[in-house]
Amino acid sequence: MTQIIPISDLLQTQTTTPDVEIFDPPMCCPTGMCGPIIDQTLLDLNEMVQVLQAQGVSVARYQMANHPNAFLNNAEVMKLVLEKQMEALPITVVHGKVIKTQAYPSLEEVSTYLNGAHS
Repeated sequence: MTQIIPISDLLQTQTTTPDVEIFDPPMCCPTGMCGPIIDQTLLDLNEMVQVLQAQGVSVARYQMANHPNAFLNNAEVMKLVLEKQMEALPITVVHGKVIKTQAYPSLEEVSTYLNGAHS
């Protein structure tokens, strides 16, 4: 006898919100590091993401073209985008709270919010 497995059980779904969410401005690729000239800011951001992930922190990066639901499902992010349009980006969210807009945060800034120093 064969066992029937619902297709929904086969699809991976994200059930928890990442610790850190980065809502990026439009870029040529998911990391923005694909062109002939590497932007130092994006290189620093990529390094920060790798450090956080090595510490066990879940990090997600979203671009509106590729992840529109991530933007639409976050009321605070959508409010900022509607008010300031693309100038609001990037937006960084830690534990569901916007911590920085219009620039990427440093590792120290993110760590401060991850460790609960800001409420």
